[in-house]
Amino acid sequence: MEARQVRGRQGLQWILSGFYLFRQAPLVWILLCFTLLLIAMTLELMPLLGKFIFTLISPVFMAGIMVGCRSQIRGDQLEIVHLFVGFKRNTAQLITLGGMYLIGQVLIIGVFMMIGGSSLVDMLLYGKRFDERELMEVMDNALSASLAGLLLTIPLMMAMWFAPLLIMFENMPPVIAMRKSFFACLKNIIPFQIYAIILIVLLVLAIMPFGLGLIIWIPTVFASIYVSYEDIFQSEPAPSSDELTEENKEETKQTVENQDTTENDRQPKS
Repeated sequence: MEARQVRGRQGLQWILSGFYLFRQAPLVWILLCFTLLLIAMTLELMPLLGKFIFTLISPVFMAGIMVGCRSQIRGDQLEIVHLFVGFKRNTAQLITLGGMYLIGQVLIIGVFMMIGGSSLVDMLLYGKRFDERELMEVMDNALSASLAGLLLTIPLMMAMWFAPLLIMFENMPPVIAMRKSFFACLKNIIPFQIYAIILIVLLVLAIMPFGLGLIIWIPTVFASIYVSYEDIFQSEPAPSSDELTEENKEETKQTVENQDTTENDRQPKS
């Protein structure tokens, strides 16, 4: 399955289509996202280990949500149990994907700390205070470290964007799924830029009313991910009814011609 290039305006269309899916079943979407948040908060109670575990299994939950989106688009109902579908199919591959994502995050944090230096680490982890001159130096290092971390995080996110869907729907190995996801995002960099900018603006607006807008923003983002997958990895379109009619006419015409030729061959020559 190869990714196709879409127009830049599709970045906005993904969000609109995602919101439309949310609007079809708002209560189920809210309960589904709340369940996922509750699982994440429960694992957070386990110091350090909980974050690692959730990172490992997050692609499993993502794949389940995407299965729910596909069911909803095909006319079936979205259900809470869709969240756990990934634990029944391709689970090992999805957890392997989560492990690769975890390794990528650890490496990025390592680069951030290495560029930021020990002073930045002491300030972030232990709350160490510095005088004005030292603080300026620490902030310069923090800026450089943040830029480096961002430059490394973007490719990792591109590799992870479609990977759970490709593993779940196309049975791809994790490495191949990440590679195809990365190049699919790179091929459609313009619509993804528009998509990201609009999502950031909407996120700011969602946070303003005491964060209540996140109830709509989060499900819309999940649904828009599946919409972007359908748009970029769209299969060959089925022939239209007109095309089928024309094809049938051609087949009928060819059949008649073949029958006439056979009858002529059978007639005795005078």
